[in-house]
Amino acid sequence: MRRTQATAVMMALNPQVTNLVIILGFMQLSKKINFEDPNVLNGVRALYVVSNILIAGIYLYVQSQINKKRDMTMLKYVEPAPMGSGEDPKPVNTTVHAYDLSQLKALYKAQLMGVGMMAVMHFYFKYTNPLMIQSIIPLKGAFEGNLVKVHLLGQSATGDLKRPWKAAGGIMGAMQGGEIKTDKKSVEAAEKAGRGGAKEE
Repeated sequence: MRRTQATAVMMALNPQVTNLVIILGFMQLSKKINFEDPNVLNGVRALYVVSNILIAGIYLYVQSQINKKRDMTMLKYVEPAPMGSGEDPKPVNTTVHAYDLSQLKALYKAQLMGVGMMAVMHFYFKYTNPLMIQSIIPLKGAFEGNLVKVHLLGQSATGDLKRPWKAAGGIMGAMQGGEIKTDKKSVEAAEKAGRGGAKEE
């Protein structure tokens, strides 16, 4: 029993554990790389650019698949209020198509923010080492995302991949303020609270 629980915990932590291993590995590797060499530096920059082009290409393909399938199955759930906002949970009435597009929009936004932050760190603060790490981890994270698993890798949207998806772990997940609820009782209670259901277009 304990071994089974330990295995489950390790599987849940697997992306975080592998990210940590990658970071530590690249930190050691970066000590042996001469970033003062313009050719080496431009090579690392090119690796970072190619990585982001691949991610953008993956997301564009996912977007085409979402629009191609155009799944209009209704999806009703209760979205928790942001932590510390004092707001009530928000009922959401949407479709699988609209939900997936909203999730994809969030991925595009996260990628652009990451590129912007990396640009500031590299060109303003002159940090070079993060370029290598950020060439690998975001690409790895893209393949670990639910949208990519469903629309690119062809995994069935059941179990852990059943929509709506759980909030991401870490700080961003904690800021969401709680779990998304899909049971009929919670949805009806939220709708009766006066919001009537927020529609996602």
